[in-house]
Amino acid sequence: MSKFKKKKGGELPAISTASLPDIVFMLLFFFMVATVLRKNDVKVDQGLPSSDQTEKLIKDRSVYIFAGKPGAGYTDLGTEGKIQIGDKFVNIDEVQPAILEEREKLRDELKDRVMVAFKVDKETNSGLIYDVKQELREANLLKVIYVTTQAEDVVQ
Repeated sequence: MSKFKKKKGGELPAISTASLPDIVFMLLFFFMVATVLRKNDVKVDQGLPSSDQTEKLIKDRSVYIFAGKPGAGYTDLGTEGKIQIGDKFVNIDEVQPAILEEREKLRDELKDRVMVAFKVDKETNSGLIYDVKQELREANLLKVIYVTTQAEDVVQ
């Protein structure tokens, strides 16, 4: 007789699932931290104009102003162009306080270098944009950019 006995059958032991909840929660926290949520709920139509020369937008120091006719859920506001800053509609006389409020949400080192980004529907009246720009001048927010789409190269 031998001192050591051979194991009978080559069955594998069951896989331990004791650490499975820890792994699931680590993945859950990772995706909660790494996911970027949308900042603004756009309430106006956005048919952006196209341009042939564009540059990449620096999003971390931009405050957005949306302009256009109210979207599908806001038809009770009429068909004239409206201004949206953040998640609310504003009138011309409310532009300065609303834009300064949005600027305060930025990090401290970016507040003095803020850029105002216009996302304007191509059917919007330019007089509305002119009035908004006048309000921005009074608030000393002079860096203004316009968000457009890249035009398709047309061969003639």
